[in-house]
Amino acid sequence: MNCSFARRLCAALVAAAFSLLLFTAGACAGESPKMKAGLAEADITPEPGMEKPGGYGKSYNKIVHDPCKVRVAVFDDGKMRVAVVGIDALVVRRPLVEAARKRIHEKCGIRPEAILIGASHSHSSGPTGMILPGEFDHASDLVKTLAYEKSSCADAKYLVHVENQIVEAVCRADANRAEVRCGAGVGIEDKVAFNRRFRMKNGMTHTHPGQGNPELVEPAGPTDPEVGVIGVWDGKGEKFLGCVVNFSCHATCSAPGTSANWIYYMEQVIRGSMMNPEATVVFLQGACGDVTQVDNLSPYVRPAPARWSQLVGGRVGAEAVKVLLSMEPGVLAPLDAKVKLWDVARRKPNPARVKQCLELVQKDPKQVGATEWTFAKEIVLLDALLSKEPIKKVEVQAVQVGPVVMLTNPAEYFCQFGLDIKARSPFKITFPVELANDCVGYVPTEEALGPHGGGYETRLTSYSNLEPTAGRQMVDAAIELAKQMQPGPMPEPAKAPAAKESWGYGRVPPELE
Repeated sequence: MNCSFARRLCAALVAAAFSLLLFTAGACAGESPKMKAGLAEADITPEPGMEKPGGYGKSYNKIVHDPCKVRVAVFDDGKMRVAVVGIDALVVRRPLVEAARKRIHEKCGIRPEAILIGASHSHSSGPTGMILPGEFDHASDLVKTLAYEKSSCADAKYLVHVENQIVEAVCRADANRAEVRCGAGVGIEDKVAFNRRFRMKNGMTHTHPGQGNPELVEPAGPTDPEVGVIGVWDGKGEKFLGCVVNFSCHATCSAPGTSANWIYYMEQVIRGSMMNPEATVVFLQGACGDVTQVDNLSPYVRPAPARWSQLVGGRVGAEAVKVLLSMEPGVLAPLDAKVKLWDVARRKPNPARVKQCLELVQKDPKQVGATEWTFAKEIVLLDALLSKEPIKKVEVQAVQVGPVVMLTNPAEYFCQFGLDIKARSPFKITFPVELANDCVGYVPTEEALGPHGGGYETRLTSYSNLEPTAGRQMVDAAIELAKQMQPGPMPEPAKAPAAKESWGYGRVPPELE
């Protein structure tokens, strides 16, 4: 053997052994674990003239106020990856979610149950709902006319575009993974969201009784002022890369034209304050089925829509910034994800009511009255839906990022349920996330469906129809999943050494002369 080569080989073996020794020593000493994350966004702004969902009839946007997006954060603790996806959309239906999850898993390996896809519930977004293409093809010609020509419908071309953009954004975020420092925290914003349901003097509950109504007694439900935030910085903890924000308020401010709604202004405030105009801000809607920006107790004229969007988004964004500035970036681990699927029964309209509604919808809405005709149409559609799908498959998902757990449901979920989830959760920080991974319409409390309940959210429609206990079932399922997880520690700043004596400048008695 060549002597020079032998010496080089010997040196290499010694260096390798020394490196292995250092690695082992570091592992034994408990080296700080590493965390990776990748962020990305994609445009899903609908074409002008497409349907604008959010009502029970046709409506269209002709201009664009601000872009609608898919926003993604992929987290990686070295053992597992989870993808958190926020969409500027009224709703996201199950077929789209299942298709996107399957393709993402095939392309980059993230497990389907570890992919959370949540709609912001923007009422000024594109046509992802309410009725899907072909959903009522099994029904009579009358029902098909009511469904496809008289109702709010998803656009088949747009659904394909949204699915493609979700898959592309998640895979890009996954490819962008790099070492990061993350933090988590919760702030309070209690000036922009209000429960819209009120107890009235007649013993019933009304939705939006109107400002100054003398029959109004008190709000019939709570609000949730917490602004939950997960922040992401680069590996040095210097450059802000993005965040995940959870807050409970309908996105119904609706500046003129297509828009992400107040979420747009929230994003702008966070980006500007954190000095990164390209930061990714993933929004997850909280339990806000009965909570909006409308203050029925206010004596003042309501702001114009654009100003209202700016007010809500600006204040939520400002609170998120306060939380970001206060949190300690570090490692949020472990990661975990679980789902539970089960069958929930639908409420069924009385046959006599169905017969009466069939007669009404064949008349001119002007003759019947627009509201009565609209909800007669919904009963007819629900009756047709029940013939095909009397039971609804419901998914609840738990996605863990260290000390934070995101507990999802597919409903416009009453705020009280979100508070119940937080109260029972074993995690330090809990994000209830509504309208995630599907849409089952409004899910009110059992009290709201009782003798002194009522209001818009309790109407029986093709959109909202689950049995009265559905909300409680979702709470129980979410907590069941959360309790199968082990909450991770919250990053903390380094502890200061104990002082041995007071500051020299201040260690004096009063000086009076």
